[in-house]
Amino acid sequence: MRDAVSAFLMPSNAALQFAGKTLLSGGLALWCALRFGLDQPQWALMTAFIVAQPLAGMVVQKGLARLLGTLVGTVMAVVFMGAFAQAPWLFLLTMALWLGLCTAASTLLRSAWAYSFVLAGYTVAIICLPIVDEPLLVFDEAVARCTEICLGILCSMVVSAVLWPQRVEHQLVLQARAALLGVSHAAAAALQGREAGRQGLLENLGRIVAVDAQREHAWFEGRSGRQRARALQVLSRELLGLLRLARGVARQWQQLEPQDAHALVPWLEQVQALLANPDVPAQQALYDNLRAESDEGSMTSPRHYCLARLGVLVRQMLRAQLALLAVESGEDLADASPALSWHRDLQTAAVYGLRSCLTLLVLSAFWLATGWTAASGALLLASVVCSLFASRENADLIGMSFLRGIFYALPVAFIVGQLLLPQLSSFAMLGLVLGVPLFFGLLGMARPALAGTATSFSLHFIVLCAPSNTMIFDVAFFLNEALAMLVGVGCAILAFRLITLRDPRWHGRRLLRATLDDLARLCTRALEGAENWFGGRMADRLLQLARHYPQLPEAARSRWDDGVDSLDLGDELLHLRACLGAASNRPREAEQRFFNEVRDLLRRGPAAEHADALQAPVETLVHALHAQPPAIELRLAEAALLQLTHSWRHWCLRQGEPDGIA
Repeated sequence: MRDAVSAFLMPSNAALQFAGKTLLSGGLALWCALRFGLDQPQWALMTAFIVAQPLAGMVVQKGLARLLGTLVGTVMAVVFMGAFAQAPWLFLLTMALWLGLCTAASTLLRSAWAYSFVLAGYTVAIICLPIVDEPLLVFDEAVARCTEICLGILCSMVVSAVLWPQRVEHQLVLQARAALLGVSHAAAAALQGREAGRQGLLENLGRIVAVDAQREHAWFEGRSGRQRARALQVLSRELLGLLRLARGVARQWQQLEPQDAHALVPWLEQVQALLANPDVPAQQALYDNLRAESDEGSMTSPRHYCLARLGVLVRQMLRAQLALLAVESGEDLADASPALSWHRDLQTAAVYGLRSCLTLLVLSAFWLATGWTAASGALLLASVVCSLFASRENADLIGMSFLRGIFYALPVAFIVGQLLLPQLSSFAMLGLVLGVPLFFGLLGMARPALAGTATSFSLHFIVLCAPSNTMIFDVAFFLNEALAMLVGVGCAILAFRLITLRDPRWHGRRLLRATLDDLARLCTRALEGAENWFGGRMADRLLQLARHYPQLPEAARSRWDDGVDSLDLGDELLHLRACLGAASNRPREAEQRFFNEVRDLLRRGPAAEHADALQAPVETLVHALHAQPPAIELRLAEAALLQLTHSWRHWCLRQGEPDGIA
């Protein structure tokens, strides 16, 4: 309650600017739509509110995604209406299948462009349902909706770029610094032997994923934004590598004899000091010293293995620092790596698409059975809610906040639309009576905790008032439309509650099986881009496992440990392949045989009886490495092989516990 009161009575400057810009862009879109005599000007106003974002790049990307989805949905609406207009059941079935397909696609595409699939799904319903009895009007309706939506997008882009412009790239720099600082502290903590644990690992992976998500928006802010976006891809790779190497050094440190660990403490303290206070010249000097120190002594000494890996860690920190400088200066890096990948789950996407499809089919059956005239409105709103939220794990909670926004909008829209608007005769007065409630709605949209309810309030207030050049004021029609809204959203929420993935253990098994498949592919996948490919997918999966962690029984919480073990194993594989790839004299045939055997073993999965299965392939490759001329890269590869064996054995021995890996 206190948060809601402060949002409306004590708004921040940023909230006031956001509300002012959005209200101005919406007013401009509405005035243009009325001036041009468009059929339903409220769509231009609604679009300005829908694409409203605090930062300019976000507005442009969301607007373009909405435009692309609208164009695709418009084409499909014309096709469906032309093909199935004479068969209502077949038409509604096809529309439901299309909505389910688009929902599933938006679930698989984990980027801002997923919004295009959302729009492509429910645009068909927006165009076709109001004219289902007049199919010959479909082309005119499609052109009208496209025109109104494009007008709203254009007005939002112009106002966002001119009035109090805020660029994503500026916030990107702050978030990139925070991500590097967080990962550096986590690396220092790992070296001290005080692993941050589940929450600490999640926080750092979450920071890397969050800052990488902003990269797409910066791409639409000119040349400097695109250069920063490319530099950020490199920074994401270096941060994942820094976290990976620090955890690897910590694992190797645990294998040292006490006297070796004591001798390396001064070096470790220097590395920790530089992680806490990064300094590029000092990092370069420390790397040179570590490299020289590790070259002295036995080529197979665990102490020198650890020294060499500490040197690689310092070099990685130096590379991350240089990547951050490139992000800050907007320098275009030539070695930009691919963007972070993410976990794709076809079965989960199919479930989310299925509940969208079934919701629409149930409401369609109700419509055809009862002949209720306003049922098309319920069908339309159910399509919108399912498209927007059916791919969310907490879709029912979001749907409830959406429903709450409708309840708030109903009395306000009745007073404004049925009592005040009939008395007005100028656009200025229209803007005033519509603008006051919408201004408060926008203040709520600027507060994340209230954004869902406030957005629903604003959009349904516009729909219920429906400003146009030829308005019809009818209380019975208003009440009928209000009832249709409640029925449509209520059915969507009911579907979200009934059709869901209720068993977190099933979900965890699927995540870990996908992880094993990625580990197997990591053995033969091209090394370029592998860091972001594997690291991004593992970050996504660990974040998903953490969401289900509190719901699991105590005996089944080993799923999280399995995820961390698989992350450690993948880190060692990446480190091993990087060391071998950097060596000029590598035993290629023995290396290829080794990775083929590891790939087959990973596909079988960890089990207690497989604990020593890596021993023979590792010994064979180590002998092949010893046969080559001495090189520090081969020494690091040998250390990685030993650590890989230890990590695999540790993971396999834990599988004797109940509820082990699938």
